[in-house]
Amino acid sequence: MRPGATPEYIRRMKGKTSITLSKEVLAALDAAGATTSRSAFVERVLRQYFKRRARRQTGERDRAQLDRHARKLNREMADVLTYQRWPKG
Repeated sequence: MRPGATPEYIRRMKGKTSITLSKEVLAALDAAGATTSRSAFVERVLRQYFKRRARRQTGERDRAQLDRHARKLNREMADVLTYQRWPKG
């Protein structure tokens, strides 16, 4: 790391890569990202994809954990409900 480099500087560092896309995808890319560069558009789309994927994986992991403990949680909830009294109306 360069002396004096801040975390913000490091976060903003970019790497260069090359990808090959079909002409149809390039045309759609140019049409969709008309107000920005191809690189900026692709980076924004990939960031959104990775964010959605991470959220989905977190949700799946949480759901799996709840499923593993569902019987116990349901028993506990049934027990708690026996202590509740509904107002007479």
